[in-house]
Amino acid sequence: MHHRRPSERTFLFGIHPVLEALQEAKPMQRVLFLKGKQTDEMSEILSKCRALDIPAQAVPKERLDRITMKNHQGVVAFISPIEFQPLDEVVLGAFEAGQTPLLVALDGVTDVRNLGAIARTAECFGATALVVPATGSAPVNEDAVKSSAGALLRLPMCRVKRMDQAMEWMTQMGLSPVAVSEKGDVQAHELAGDAPTCLVLGDEHSGISAEVMKHCTTAVRIPMKGKTSSLNVGVAAGIVLHALGLKSPDA
Repeated sequence: MHHRRPSERTFLFGIHPVLEALQEAKPMQRVLFLKGKQTDEMSEILSKCRALDIPAQAVPKERLDRITMKNHQGVVAFISPIEFQPLDEVVLGAFEAGQTPLLVALDGVTDVRNLGAIARTAECFGATALVVPATGSAPVNEDAVKSSAGALLRLPMCRVKRMDQAMEWMTQMGLSPVAVSEKGDVQAHELAGDAPTCLVLGDEHSGISAEVMKHCTTAVRIPMKGKTSSLNVGVAAGIVLHALGLKSPDA
């Protein structure tokens, strides 16, 4: 597979620069490290990645060479343009401020442009935050920020280890996880817009995973009249968020 070389300002490399960035808890998308490299310093890097919920992946030397084109010492860290926020702080903060939380969770959405489009729409319709899994999600990079028209720099974003566990926690906190699915038994315009909600969207091809779907209290569908079987996930997000916005007390 061909990997486009990222802009140099979006990553750093080398044992000490990466370790220093981790010690300072700088926001990172992910860390790539040389497969089979086992040193005390590398163990410390991976330990800090686990502590900070930063995805770390073992890759061949050729992959790191293509990215850096320099002496990378077996490790590359991709800097995130945003700082992820703890889910519990975002949700509890909204409740404490007297707001009705509206979160948008992306389960397996891997396309950067879709991530950006959904963030843009969510921010426009007043969503509280965007929730993504630590692995199996589109990277939050310059392209994502550009696709979002800058919304990713304004909309709080939470990264969770496991989306199904996040759904379970949100349910305990009083939020209703609502799946957007063509198999839904509720139409978008029938949703209540005044209740704490987490809108769940899946990948266009595989949909929402079974593990996450079982935690959704409602499945909503968008009625369509044409012959095309489905909508782009970003478009679907906009339609449902608009429907919720019409019911919102602030509408």
